[in-house]
This record gives sequence, C-alpha cells and structure tokens, in this order.
Amino acid sequence: MSPLRIAIAGASGRMGRMLIETTLKEEGAVLASAFDRPGTTFIGRDAGELCGSATGVLITDDSRAAIAAADCVIDFTRPEGTLAHLAIARELGKAMVIGTTGFSTTEKESIAAAAQTIPVVFAPNMAVGVNAVFKLLEVAARILNEGYDVEVIEAHHRFKVDAPSGTALRMGEVVARELGRDLETCAIYGREGVTGERKAETIGFSTIRGGDVVGDHTVLFAGIGERIEITHKSGSRMPYASGSLRAARFLAGRSSGLFDMQDVLGLR
Repeated sequence: MSPLRIAIAGASGRMGRMLIETTLKEEGAVLASAFDRPGTTFIGRDAGELCGSATGVLITDDSRAAIAAADCVIDFTRPEGTLAHLAIARELGKAMVIGTTGFSTTEKESIAAAAQTIPVVFAPNMAVGVNAVFKLLEVAARILNEGYDVEVIEAHHRFKVDAPSGTALRMGEVVARELGRDLETCAIYGREGVTGERKAETIGFSTIRGGDVVGDHTVLFAGIGERIEITHKSGSRMPYASGSLRAARFLAGRSSGLFDMQDVLGLR
C-alpha cells in the first residue's frame, strides 16, 4: 500500500512544526507538502529545518499546489485560513483533518456542507487522552445529575486568540447534553460584580491565558461536602499531532462524511 501523503497547513507555526515532526516519524505516512501564508519567514526553506532534519520538501505559499500534492490536509490555523483551504480541498477531492477552533455556527455549517463531498475529521481536540475525558464526562454527568454545580476551567498560552477554548466548549456540550440542557442558554462565560446566587442549571466557564501553557482543562462537579474534578493537562503538542495523523489514517479510503475523534477512536 502506498504511504499516505500529508500536507501541513500553517507549517511554520507552533502546531505546524509539531505536525511536520510527527509526520516524518509516522509509519505509513509521508510529508507531501507544507505551506503557509505569503510573506512568512520560512517560505522557500526546507520544512525539516523546523524540526532539525532535511526533508527535501520546501515550505510554499501556494496552498492549491500543496493540497493537490497530498491525500489529506491537516490544518490547525485560523478559521478564515482553514475555510479557504477547505474550499480548495473540496474542489480537488482531498481529505481534511481540521483542528482549528473558534468557528462561528455559520462556519461550522460550511464545514458540514463540504463534508458531503469529501471526508473531514473536525474536532476541537485531537489528543486521544482528551477524547477519553469526553467519554468520562458523559458517565460522570449521568451519575452526578442532581445537586452538583458544573464549572469548566481552562488555561492556555498567551498567544491563543479564542476563548473559551474549543475543548472547553466541547466539555460543556458533553455535560449539558447528558444533563438535558442547552449549553447556548445555560452557559456563563464571566462573572463580575454582584451576580446574585448561582443558578443550579448554569454551566460556568473560566479562562486563563498566560505564559507557554500548552493546554489544561478541568471540569468541576461541586456538590455539598465534596468536589469531583476531571482534569487533562497537556505537556506538549505531540498528542494533538499524533491524534491528527491517526485521524488522517481513519479518512483514508473514505469518499465523504463529517467525523470527529470519537468516531476515529470508536467511542460512539
């Protein structure tokens, strides 16, 4: 079987570099192309420079040519860039793994529409451990469905541009669904001043931004006399990259469909 040809979007970014390194080590996969925005410092240089090894693959600003050279595109950039790359992938019939967060409802609908003609894995977090936590939260919410207040606390590095994180929101969605609530109406994203007593049906979110925190997430079930905390902490971006390659392998041979990491891991 021919190796899976991978294109990496946002190649010179923090996540792009980790994806390049992981792809180079991945059995059954090859780095077909790496691309970034025009004007980026690394355009025209070997993608391997970003992780200390020569590859012969030069970083380009020609996204169409880069996507055309691959079987699957992995994208952790920004919503506007991801959607532009998705349009090209759809036109060329290429699979896509999307780890970008911060999409609006309308933009998510655009991703779902594209997935009618190409296969897409779209997930707020590609790490296997985080997706195990999503499953644990389903069980916890079913058990702790009365008398417990739910709060989601997340921390990321100073460069992250959206808040709360996509992972935090998905955690809230998982818990809300199991509790029979609508997150759009029960979520509280900030508290200040005289807020009054906490309403039992709300799910609170707290966001921390600072330093080089890769990603910490905790869901707190606070009852009277006890607290249950389910936490995931990322020490590096490697789990996200490894999960993304696993997602790319999952898409191989599929013609269309919208999937997430729960599908990839068989947790449905």
